Amino acid sequence: MLRTAGSNDEMRAMSGRLLIPVIMCGGAGTRLWPVSRESMPKQFVPLVEARSTFQQVLSRIRDRTIFDRPIVITNSDFRFVAAEQMRECAIEGDIVLEPMRRDSAMAVAVAAVLAGARDRASIVIVLAADHVVRDQGAFAQACREAIAAAAEGRIVTFGVQPTFPATNYGYIRPGAKLGGGAALAVESFVEKPDAATAGRYIAERYLWNSGNFVFRADVMLGEIERFEPEIAKAAQAAVGGMAKDLDFLRLPVEAFAEAPKKSIDYAVMELTGHAAVVPVDCGWSDVGSWSAVWDALGHDADGNAAAGSVVFLDSHNSLAHSDEAILTAVVGVDNLVVVTTPDAVLVTSRGKAEQVKGLVEQLKAQNREQAVRHLRVYRPWGYYQAIDNGSRYQVKRIVVKPNAMLSLQKHAHRSEHWVVVRGTAEVTIGSEILTIHENESTYIPIGSVHRLANPGKIPLELIEVQVGSYLGEDDIVRLTDQYGRS
Repeated sequence: MLRTAGSNDEMRAMSGRLLIPVIMCGGAGTRLWPVSRESMPKQFVPLVEARSTFQQVLSRIRDRTIFDRPIVITNSDFRFVAAEQMRECAIEGDIVLEPMRRDSAMAVAVAAVLAGARDRASIVIVLAADHVVRDQGAFAQACREAIAAAAEGRIVTFGVQPTFPATNYGYIRPGAKLGGGAALAVESFVEKPDAATAGRYIAERYLWNSGNFVFRADVMLGEIERFEPEIAKAAQAAVGGMAKDLDFLRLPVEAFAEAPKKSIDYAVMELTGHAAVVPVDCGWSDVGSWSAVWDALGHDADGNAAAGSVVFLDSHNSLAHSDEAILTAVVGVDNLVVVTTPDAVLVTSRGKAEQVKGLVEQLKAQNREQAVRHLRVYRPWGYYQAIDNGSRYQVKRIVVKPNAMLSLQKHAHRSEHWVVVRGTAEVTIGSEILTIHENESTYIPIGSVHRLANPGKIPLELIEVQVGSYLGEDDIVRLTDQYGRS
């Protein structure tokens, strides 16, 4: 028996409710190294257009006739990036911070508890932040179809017609039609088969699982309680102990850590009797590898795909991705991937692109910083980016958002020289406050208490040269928080 919320009239009313979008932003995206790294994973970087995939998801949930105020679940390290990208999209929502990674089952459980706090029978759509959808109209129509099935107690996923025997997707065997809509019953739900099995699934008309789910909060939480009671208990305790932190909602470490690591596919979808699927043709891609990026981008007459400053000559069916406007020239190759960033270059065949994840693990084992960190580091006030460094100096580019302020601080082992190249800086050195304009500079002696702020309406950009016997974050003594408050 499916769970019901009440009478048929109540069901019809529920099918007209808004979906609560829950965007999951916690992944690391190591298959898309070196552009995607743990310090700035793929969902927050532009891969197939000027906006990040997270911002593309935000654009898909703008329709207030379908979607309610969103909930964003992300890692604490990404909180300021997520907030800034939401601000750029003029979308407000609740940003919930996970203290550690516990895979998708815990994130979905937290989402069900949070949505259930609004209304236990509220209807939720869980969306991955790193997916691309080309046809937003088809996606919106699939959401409407899914609402009707979810209102009747189904846990609905969107099924995509396979184009090749992928081994990194879940597969769905669709069954009989449910009611008068597009939703179908799910006869079987299986995770990531080998290549031979995937080929058989395609022949038998299985669908790919897109990883997007629509469900009533009470139904999903009930299934998690049934199959994974430890996850349900941890989610309820974590939400119960949630604390406000600036504009964020922070889940407590102790309760969150009690949840086992498990995907929602293994935890619920392979076991539940409530699963349904809505087939959708919306130009979906999970952009899970560089080969998938090649698929998602437009191609020239020779089948090449380019992003950034790229030139091809006598090359075919290849991808070149150049970061930070570094010219990348590719000559005389076929089926190749070339990715250029300021501090790392990747070259692989398209057929071996999935192995990049293993490469990143090897780089981590070698303690290579490029495995996890970008040269650009984001902060609540803006970002800084390393330009050059030596044994006794370091050069950075610093960008401060309008009306933002760094912490009051001092350095015990280094001095700093600041040159403003754009905007206006307000610089505090001891008791003195200076206004530094474009093409002007100032000097911060060793041991001086100082602070940098941007009082203007445009971003402040400056070049910082550090000189001293010790260079790094550990040399900073912060006298106030990152917002300049005591």
